Amino acid sequence: MSEDFEEDVRFEAAENAETDALVVELDGFGGPLHLLLALARKRKIDLAKISILDLADQYLLFMEAARKKRLDLAADYLVMAAWLAFLKSKLLLPKPPKEDDDQPAEVLAAALAFRLRRLEAMRAAADALFARPLLATNVHARGMPEGVRATRSVVYEADLHDLLSAYASRRVKQARSVYRPPTPKVYGLETARDRLETLMPQLSDWRDLDSLLPGAGELGANPPPMRSVRASSMLAALEITKEGHARLRQQEAYAPLYVRSLSGEEGATDD
Repeated sequence: MSEDFEEDVRFEAAENAETDALVVELDGFGGPLHLLLALARKRKIDLAKISILDLADQYLLFMEAARKKRLDLAADYLVMAAWLAFLKSKLLLPKPPKEDDDQPAEVLAAALAFRLRRLEAMRAAADALFARPLLATNVHARGMPEGVRATRSVVYEADLHDLLSAYASRRVKQARSVYRPPTPKVYGLETARDRLETLMPQLSDWRDLDSLLPGAGELGANPPPMRSVRASSMLAALEITKEGHARLRQQEAYAPLYVRSLSGEEGATDD
Protein backbone atom coordinates (compact mmCIF):
# COMPACT_ATOMS: atom_id res chain seq x y z
CA MET A 1 0.00 0.00 0.00
CA SER A 2 1.12 3.54 -0.67
CA GLU A 3 1.90 6.11 2.00
CA ASP A 4 -1.04 8.23 0.86
CA PHE A 5 -3.39 5.38 1.67
CA GLU A 6 -1.75 4.95 5.04
CA GLU A 7 -2.58 8.54 5.88
CA ASP A 8 -6.25 8.10 4.86
CA VAL A 9 -6.91 5.05 7.05
CA ARG A 10 -9.15 5.95 10.02
CA PHE A 11 -10.05 3.84 13.04
CA GLU A 12 -13.27 5.44 14.24
CA ALA A 13 -14.15 2.76 16.80
CA ALA A 14 -10.77 3.04 18.52
CA GLU A 15 -10.55 6.84 18.35
CA ASN A 16 -14.07 7.28 19.79
CA ALA A 17 -13.61 4.70 22.56
CA GLU A 18 -13.34 6.32 25.98
CA THR A 19 -13.19 3.49 28.49
CA ASP A 20 -12.31 0.49 26.29
CA ALA A 21 -9.27 2.01 24.53
CA LEU A 22 -6.04 0.00 24.49
CA VAL A 23 -3.38 1.93 26.42
CA VAL A 24 0.12 0.45 25.99
CA GLU A 25 3.18 1.01 28.14
CA LEU A 26 6.39 0.63 26.11
CA ASP A 27 9.94 1.90 26.26
CA GLY A 28 9.75 5.45 25.00
CA PHE A 29 5.93 5.62 24.66
CA GLY A 30 2.85 5.41 26.84
CA GLY A 31 -0.66 6.01 25.54
CA PRO A 32 -3.40 4.70 23.24
CA LEU A 33 -2.43 2.35 20.45
CA HIS A 34 -4.04 4.47 17.72
CA LEU A 35 -1.89 7.43 18.80
CA LEU A 36 1.24 5.28 18.54
CA LEU A 37 0.25 4.23 15.02
CA ALA A 38 -0.44 7.84 13.98
CA LEU A 39 2.98 8.98 15.25
CA ALA A 40 4.68 6.05 13.52
CA ARG A 41 3.06 6.94 10.19
CA LYS A 42 4.24 10.52 10.43
CA ARG A 43 7.72 9.32 11.48
CA LYS A 44 7.51 11.28 14.76
CA ILE A 45 8.53 8.31 16.88
CA ASP A 46 11.37 5.85 16.51
CA LEU A 47 9.88 2.38 16.10
CA ALA A 48 13.33 0.86 16.37
CA LYS A 49 13.29 1.61 20.13
CA ILE A 50 9.88 -0.01 20.69
CA SER A 51 9.66 -3.71 21.50
CA ILE A 52 7.12 -5.48 19.29
CA LEU A 53 7.13 -8.44 21.73
CA ASP A 54 5.91 -6.27 24.64
CA LEU A 55 3.34 -4.70 22.35
CA ALA A 56 2.06 -8.14 21.27
CA ASP A 57 1.76 -9.32 24.91
CA GLN A 58 -0.27 -6.28 25.92
CA TYR A 59 -2.37 -6.55 22.79
CA LEU A 60 -3.23 -10.22 23.40
CA LEU A 61 -4.29 -9.51 26.99
CA PHE A 62 -6.54 -6.71 25.80
CA MET A 63 -8.05 -8.78 22.97
CA GLU A 64 -9.18 -11.55 25.34
CA ALA A 65 -11.59 -9.09 26.97
CA ALA A 66 -12.35 -6.77 24.01
CA ARG A 67 -13.53 -9.39 21.52
CA LYS A 68 -16.30 -10.42 23.93
CA LYS A 69 -17.62 -6.85 24.21
CA ARG A 70 -17.04 -4.96 20.94
CA LEU A 71 -16.06 -6.72 17.74
CA ASP A 72 -15.54 -3.44 15.85
CA LEU A 73 -13.02 -2.23 18.45
CA ALA A 74 -11.19 -5.56 18.39
CA ALA A 75 -11.06 -5.42 14.58
CA ASP A 76 -9.58 -1.89 14.63
CA TYR A 77 -6.85 -2.89 17.06
CA LEU A 78 -6.09 -5.99 15.01
CA VAL A 79 -5.44 -3.79 11.95
CA MET A 80 -3.37 -1.38 14.06
CA ALA A 81 -1.16 -4.14 15.37
CA ALA A 82 -0.65 -5.45 11.84
CA TRP A 83 0.36 -1.95 10.66
CA LEU A 84 2.86 -1.53 13.48
CA ALA A 85 4.37 -4.93 12.73
CA PHE A 86 4.60 -3.99 9.05
CA LEU A 87 6.28 -0.65 9.77
CA LYS A 88 8.67 -2.32 12.20
CA SER A 89 9.58 -4.95 9.58
CA LYS A 90 10.33 -2.19 7.04
CA LEU A 91 12.87 -0.78 9.47
CA LEU A 92 14.47 -4.15 10.20
CA LEU A 93 14.72 -5.48 6.64
CA PRO A 94 17.63 -4.19 4.55
CA LYS A 95 16.80 -2.06 1.56
CA PRO A 96 17.28 -3.77 -1.82
CA PRO A 97 20.23 -2.45 -3.84
CA LYS A 98 19.40 -0.20 -6.77
CA GLU A 99 19.64 -1.90 -10.12
CA ASP A 100 22.00 -0.54 -12.73
CA ASP A 101 20.28 1.57 -15.38
CA ASP A 102 22.43 0.05 -18.14
CA GLN A 103 20.55 -2.86 -19.68
CA PRO A 104 22.18 -5.68 -21.63
CA ALA A 105 22.28 -5.48 -25.39
CA GLU A 106 20.11 -8.59 -25.75
CA VAL A 107 17.26 -6.94 -23.82
CA LEU A 108 17.46 -3.77 -25.93
CA ALA A 109 17.50 -5.83 -29.14
CA ALA A 110 14.44 -7.81 -28.08
CA ALA A 111 12.54 -4.61 -27.20
CA LEU A 112 13.44 -3.06 -30.56
CA ALA A 113 12.32 -6.20 -32.43
CA PHE A 114 8.96 -6.15 -30.57
CA ARG A 115 8.37 -2.51 -31.53
CA LEU A 116 9.17 -3.27 -35.16
CA ARG A 117 6.72 -6.19 -35.22
CA ARG A 118 4.00 -4.00 -33.72
CA LEU A 119 4.65 -1.30 -36.31
CA GLU A 120 4.42 -3.87 -39.10
CA ALA A 121 1.08 -5.13 -37.72
CA MET A 122 -0.27 -1.57 -37.70
CA ARG A 123 0.78 -1.06 -41.34
CA ALA A 124 -0.89 -4.34 -42.38
CA ALA A 125 -4.13 -3.29 -40.65
CA ALA A 126 -4.06 0.08 -42.42
CA ASP A 127 -3.53 -1.56 -45.82
CA ALA A 128 -6.46 -3.93 -45.15
CA LEU A 129 -8.72 -0.99 -44.32
CA PHE A 130 -7.79 0.93 -47.46
CA ALA A 131 -8.32 -2.21 -49.59
CA ARG A 132 -11.99 -2.40 -48.58
CA PRO A 133 -14.62 -1.17 -51.12
CA LEU A 134 -15.33 2.56 -50.95
CA LEU A 135 -18.87 3.92 -50.73
CA ALA A 136 -19.97 5.83 -53.84
CA THR A 137 -16.85 4.56 -55.67
CA ASN A 138 -16.89 0.78 -55.57
CA VAL A 139 -20.37 0.31 -54.05
CA HIS A 140 -23.45 2.52 -54.13
CA ALA A 141 -26.20 2.95 -51.59
CA ARG A 142 -29.91 2.50 -52.32
CA GLY A 143 -31.90 5.46 -53.55
CA MET A 144 -34.69 5.11 -50.96
CA PRO A 145 -33.37 4.81 -47.41
CA GLU A 146 -34.92 2.21 -45.20
CA GLY A 147 -37.18 3.34 -42.41
CA VAL A 148 -36.34 3.12 -38.78
CA ARG A 149 -37.53 -0.13 -37.31
CA ALA A 150 -38.84 0.21 -33.79
CA THR A 151 -38.73 -2.70 -31.41
CA ARG A 152 -40.88 -2.53 -28.30
CA SER A 153 -40.54 -4.62 -25.21
CA VAL A 154 -42.67 -4.44 -22.10
CA VAL A 155 -40.79 -4.07 -18.83
CA TYR A 156 -42.76 -4.39 -15.61
CA GLU A 157 -41.34 -2.44 -12.70
CA ALA A 158 -42.75 -2.71 -9.20
CA ASP A 159 -41.31 -2.27 -5.74
CA LEU A 160 -42.42 -3.63 -2.37
CA HIS A 161 -44.86 -0.74 -1.84
CA ASP A 162 -46.63 -1.45 -5.14
CA LEU A 163 -46.98 -5.15 -4.34
CA LEU A 164 -48.37 -4.46 -0.86
CA SER A 165 -50.82 -1.87 -2.23
CA ALA A 166 -52.13 -4.29 -4.85
CA TYR A 167 -52.52 -7.05 -2.28
CA ALA A 168 -54.31 -4.73 0.18
CA SER A 169 -56.77 -3.48 -2.45
CA ARG A 170 -57.57 -7.06 -3.43
CA ARG A 171 -58.12 -8.07 0.17
CA VAL A 172 -60.41 -5.07 0.78
CA LYS A 173 -62.60 -6.07 -2.16
CA GLN A 174 -62.88 -9.62 -0.85
CA ALA A 175 -63.61 -8.45 2.71
CA ARG A 176 -66.49 -6.23 1.56
CA SER A 177 -68.07 -8.86 -0.69
CA VAL A 178 -71.27 -10.62 0.47
CA TYR A 179 -71.43 -14.37 0.16
CA ARG A 180 -74.78 -15.72 -0.92
CA PRO A 181 -74.92 -19.50 -0.96
CA PRO A 182 -77.11 -21.03 -3.67
CA THR A 183 -80.67 -21.69 -2.60
CA PRO A 184 -81.41 -25.42 -2.87
CA LYS A 185 -84.43 -26.59 -4.84
CA VAL A 186 -86.78 -28.33 -2.38
CA TYR A 187 -90.27 -29.82 -2.45
CA GLY A 188 -92.45 -27.79 -0.08
CA LEU A 189 -94.11 -29.38 2.92
CA GLU A 190 -97.40 -27.59 2.24
CA THR A 191 -97.40 -28.84 -1.34
CA ALA A 192 -96.82 -32.41 -0.21
CA ARG A 193 -99.62 -32.16 2.40
CA ASP A 194 -102.11 -30.72 -0.08
CA ARG A 195 -101.36 -33.57 -2.47
CA LEU A 196 -101.77 -36.27 0.20
CA GLU A 197 -105.02 -34.75 1.48
CA THR A 198 -106.29 -34.81 -2.10
CA LEU A 199 -105.38 -38.50 -2.48
CA MET A 200 -106.47 -39.57 1.00
CA PRO A 201 -110.20 -40.23 0.20
CA GLN A 202 -109.09 -42.69 -2.49
CA LEU A 203 -106.85 -44.71 -0.11
CA SER A 204 -109.33 -47.21 1.28
CA ASP A 205 -106.58 -49.84 1.52
CA TRP A 206 -102.94 -49.76 2.60
CA ARG A 207 -100.68 -48.17 0.02
CA ASP A 208 -96.90 -47.81 -0.06
CA LEU A 209 -95.96 -44.19 0.52
CA ASP A 210 -93.32 -44.31 -2.24
CA SER A 211 -96.06 -45.21 -4.74
CA LEU A 212 -97.88 -42.01 -3.87
CA LEU A 213 -94.96 -39.71 -4.64
CA PRO A 214 -95.40 -37.35 -7.60
CA GLY A 215 -93.78 -38.34 -10.88
CA ALA A 216 -91.35 -36.38 -12.98
CA GLY A 217 -94.16 -34.92 -15.10
CA GLU A 218 -95.89 -33.43 -12.07
CA LEU A 219 -92.78 -31.75 -10.69
CA GLY A 220 -92.22 -29.49 -13.71
CA ALA A 221 -89.24 -28.67 -15.93
CA ASN A 222 -86.88 -28.03 -13.01
CA PRO A 223 -87.83 -30.74 -10.51
CA PRO A 224 -86.46 -30.82 -6.95
CA PRO A 225 -84.37 -33.78 -5.78
CA MET A 226 -86.31 -36.96 -5.03
CA ARG A 227 -84.89 -37.08 -1.51
CA SER A 228 -86.59 -33.73 -0.83
CA VAL A 229 -89.89 -35.04 -2.31
CA ARG A 230 -89.73 -38.20 -0.19
CA ALA A 231 -88.83 -36.31 3.01
CA SER A 232 -91.61 -33.72 2.59
CA SER A 233 -94.20 -36.43 1.76
CA MET A 234 -93.25 -38.45 4.84
CA LEU A 235 -93.54 -35.37 7.09
CA ALA A 236 -96.91 -34.54 5.54
CA ALA A 237 -98.13 -38.11 6.17
CA LEU A 238 -97.01 -37.87 9.81
CA GLU A 239 -98.86 -34.57 10.30
CA ILE A 240 -102.06 -35.96 8.73
CA THR A 241 -101.84 -39.07 10.91
CA LYS A 242 -101.25 -36.94 14.02
CA GLU A 243 -104.40 -34.94 13.28
CA GLY A 244 -106.41 -38.20 12.95
CA HIS A 245 -107.09 -38.13 9.22
CA ALA A 246 -104.96 -41.14 8.23
CA ARG A 247 -103.24 -44.27 9.47
CA LEU A 248 -99.59 -45.35 9.08
CA ARG A 249 -98.07 -48.81 9.28
CA GLN A 250 -94.53 -50.22 9.19
CA GLN A 251 -93.64 -53.87 9.70
CA GLU A 252 -90.10 -53.31 10.99
CA ALA A 253 -87.30 -50.73 11.08
CA TYR A 254 -86.31 -49.42 7.67
CA ALA A 255 -89.25 -51.27 6.08
CA PRO A 256 -91.57 -49.51 3.59
CA LEU A 257 -94.10 -47.12 5.11
CA TYR A 258 -97.77 -47.78 4.33
CA VAL A 259 -100.63 -45.30 4.62
CA ARG A 260 -104.46 -45.39 4.30
CA SER A 261 -107.36 -43.14 5.14
CA LEU A 262 -109.78 -43.62 8.04
CA SER A 263 -112.61 -44.12 5.56
CA GLY A 264 -111.34 -47.66 4.89
CA GLU A 265 -112.74 -50.86 6.33
CA GLU A 266 -114.02 -50.39 9.85
CA GLY A 267 -112.81 -53.78 11.02
CA ALA A 268 -109.25 -53.38 9.72
CA THR A 269 -106.52 -53.94 12.29
CA ASP A 270 -103.86 -51.27 12.53
CA ASP A 271 -100.35 -52.14 13.54
